Amino acid sequence: MRMRSIVIDGEYATWRTAALSALAENLPPDVIEWREVNDNASSDPSLFDEEQPANLSGDAPALSISKTFAALLKEAALFRDPDRWAFLYKLIWRWAQGDRAVESAADEDGVRLHKMAKAVRRAKHDMIAYVRFRKRDPALGAPEYVAWYEPDHDVLAWGADHFAARMGRSSWMITTPHGAAMWNGTALRIERRPALAADHLPENEDDAENLWLTYYKSTFNPARLNETALQQHMPVRFWKGLPEGPLIPHMISEARSGARKVAQASAVGAMSLTSGKAIVMEADKAQPARNATTSLDACRRCELWRQATQAVQGEGPAQAAIMLVGEQPGDQEDLKGRPFVGPAGALLDSAMQRAGLDRAGVYMTNAVKHFKWEPRGKRRLHKTPAQREVDACSVWLEQELAAIKPRVIVALGATALHSLLGRQASLGNHLDKTLAFNGGWLVTTYHPSFALRQQDEAARDRAIYMIVSALERAQKLAASEQPS
Repeated sequence: MRMRSIVIDGEYATWRTAALSALAENLPPDVIEWREVNDNASSDPSLFDEEQPANLSGDAPALSISKTFAALLKEAALFRDPDRWAFLYKLIWRWAQGDRAVESAADEDGVRLHKMAKAVRRAKHDMIAYVRFRKRDPALGAPEYVAWYEPDHDVLAWGADHFAARMGRSSWMITTPHGAAMWNGTALRIERRPALAADHLPENEDDAENLWLTYYKSTFNPARLNETALQQHMPVRFWKGLPEGPLIPHMISEARSGARKVAQASAVGAMSLTSGKAIVMEADKAQPARNATTSLDACRRCELWRQATQAVQGEGPAQAAIMLVGEQPGDQEDLKGRPFVGPAGALLDSAMQRAGLDRAGVYMTNAVKHFKWEPRGKRRLHKTPAQREVDACSVWLEQELAAIKPRVIVALGATALHSLLGRQASLGNHLDKTLAFNGGWLVTTYHPSFALRQQDEAARDRAIYMIVSALERAQKLAASEQPS
């Protein structure tokens, strides 16, 4: 079959229309060359002879795909890679041929798709966290605020929508190496070229910025400094765009040279009101009295909260018949504040679909509510919680069990099993078994991340089969009589 070149403008909607038309013509991925042009490209028509999309009229045939797959495609389309459009077409070609495994994180292409989507979600999070606007001289007119930002992926339009919804009628501009977003107070405009360079940003510090810098310095505690965690949560590449960026190296240097030791002193000084002499008291006795922990967000029962973005509460119907209990939030769960939304969650969603179980009717949670991780380059890698951390978090799981009163609990992995039973227990001895538990049943199976870690395809398929079987058994139990 003759090669076909398809030119698009770099937008997901344009690619989607062209891709659906290509599917209608039954064009396999290996005969299409996807080309992306922008406003700066040459308009010489000789460059693009016979290179028009198959159909850009908007009336291309529809292709029914799952919501999960559609969301992954839209996010991956923002991944900055010249091969992205060809890869995404390969995915929908496979789907159109009936291959549903393509959306699974256990699939070879699915792994790449999930990684692309994950990187884009991280880039979205970073943009919200690290864009800093500076106020311009009012005499210059609109925009009132400007910001320079260098996103890893094409999330400018997404981030611009976020800021447009939050900054009211104030006019602003975000400019990047690849384009600019402008908001005049009522309408948003995206351009495919930068509006100004980083060195053209205003250098003046306004009152709001000075207040922020004062607050930032006052909250810095050298005794709590963890340079690895700092650079993990606030990568060095973003510092140059932050007003507080110049402060950070100096504060780190001060902490290294003695401020950390002073802040960690075991005793503190105080002045006696009666004698006027200095007295010394233990540091823990000098702490103000605090109320007992009453909410998960305020939980300090173990140290995991220090490096986590947030605690991740379970979610699902208030009277769900089935509760799934995992180990702990992962990287994406920590960022989004929701359980099972990362690669393991995608595999679990696929297993639930195969088992005929609707996620919307299931309560999903974890034994440990904060993400425990260790740095590995630029990544945050999962680290198994210690038993003391599982024990410290058990109060929250017990509250969920008491509130939901599920008829069937599915323990996903050894940590969940240990937490539910309150003791060490062999996962292998509980697989394929059903226990009477808490007035209902307890079913145990592998955690989805275990299946993802299997390098051997046959071993991975066996693990997924076990998860699906456990979910099917849980559904049958939930519809049956309660144990006597």
